[in-house]
Amino acid sequence: MTADSATIVALATAPAAGAVGILRVSGPAALEVGRRLAPGVPASPTPRHAYLASFVDAGGAVLDEGLFLYFQAPRSFTGEDVVELQAHGSPRLLRLLLARALEDERVRPALPGEFTRRAFLNGRIDLTRAEAVADLVAADSEAAVRAAAAGLSGALAERIRALETPLRELHADLEGVLNFPDEAEGADAEAGPRVAALRAAAEALRAEVGRGRLVRQGARVALYGPVNAGKSTLFNRLVGEARALVDDEPGTTRDALEARVEWDGLGVTLYDTAGLREAPGRVEALGIARTRELLAAVDLAVLVLPPGTSREEAASWTREAGATPVLVVTGKCDVTPGAREEQGSPQDSAGADRFVSTPSDDAARDDAASTDLPSPAPARVSGLTGEGVEALRTSVLTRLWGGGTPSAVALVSERHADALRRTAEALGRAEAASRVSTLEVLSGEVGLALEALGEVSGTSVSEALLDTLFQRFCIGK
Repeated sequence: MTADSATIVALATAPAAGAVGILRVSGPAALEVGRRLAPGVPASPTPRHAYLASFVDAGGAVLDEGLFLYFQAPRSFTGEDVVELQAHGSPRLLRLLLARALEDERVRPALPGEFTRRAFLNGRIDLTRAEAVADLVAADSEAAVRAAAAGLSGALAERIRALETPLRELHADLEGVLNFPDEAEGADAEAGPRVAALRAAAEALRAEVGRGRLVRQGARVALYGPVNAGKSTLFNRLVGEARALVDDEPGTTRDALEARVEWDGLGVTLYDTAGLREAPGRVEALGIARTRELLAAVDLAVLVLPPGTSREEAASWTREAGATPVLVVTGKCDVTPGAREEQGSPQDSAGADRFVSTPSDDAARDDAASTDLPSPAPARVSGLTGEGVEALRTSVLTRLWGGGTPSAVALVSERHADALRRTAEALGRAEAASRVSTLEVLSGEVGLALEALGEVSGTSVSEALLDTLFQRFCIGK
């Protein structure tokens, strides 16, 4: 596959007023078209040199004064001749310059992501770097920016290459034995262990898809629990502003509120949900139904319990989250149990155990609720005073991310994960074939694994897949 021969043009900056606006032209006619807009530039400009130039209309009237830059093929982003005009950021001015460039019949408007697509087709970047460009443009957290920048510099490409190169070598060895048995005798030795090692590497890379999603899209965390447990006050404290109404009357929150925060560079969407209780009003019941739907969709549920909640009650609340991981905290720790009792809040029965952190599956939760063994009490927080809030943030990040730094992840996407799954499955079949089947079957499965892996690096990719990938890019990138 190669890029077509048309010269493309697009605005590389947002269509809004700003200090600077950039018109980008790429293709064989780029220099000629650029000089038509900036006739004062030399006929053979020095590549990568900024010229102060006047930009003119068809009649030669000056529209603006700005910078003219020429990037000569193949040492440009796209691998073609590229010209950039850096003008003042007037949307009307930029549209005039764009229309002037399009007067040339050799020039057409660029499609979404076409500049990056040409960079890939012309061998300037591989497909993982191309996708990292889109990730960097869309990044809305520090972790996403740093992870995308790492992908753009080749972090993921390097790991894919470390898997693809030995896989290609193994396939060549197997094909050599099949086609030239005398010359390549013994090249298939240790094929089984080689396949097993490559399969493990593919599985290890595939395992990072969950972290990649968290970095790309951000984590979703819901505060839930019984009414009047301090969820909204805690939500406001975590967000840093009064987003949720707070009142002593139970059931104040009747719909899910959300806010975006950034903790240690990781984007987190927090949800404050309607309190769960029996026999709510009609509107409140709708909010409770929405809470249960939300709990099934988030990455982590933070169960906020009133002081004095018994172990059995807490286990029951935990089951409301279903399969979603739960982090349990005691809210309103600034209020004494006696004061809570005067307000009618649930208290421990005589001698009842305090609740312990819950296992993730229902059976284990039931066991935890019925066991007599002592367990640590949940963390205590107060949205009113801020006590325990920083420790809660740390616990949430630990539960979401585990160890390490969010920006250090290889941005493995769901598309990558699917290709790596097919790679690992083919290698699994190849491993079995190395023991019980023929060399032809073994080589065929290794070839399938190589083809699937090539969808990540771009060494084996269809036009349809490229169309799908680059449609998510903005025009001008």
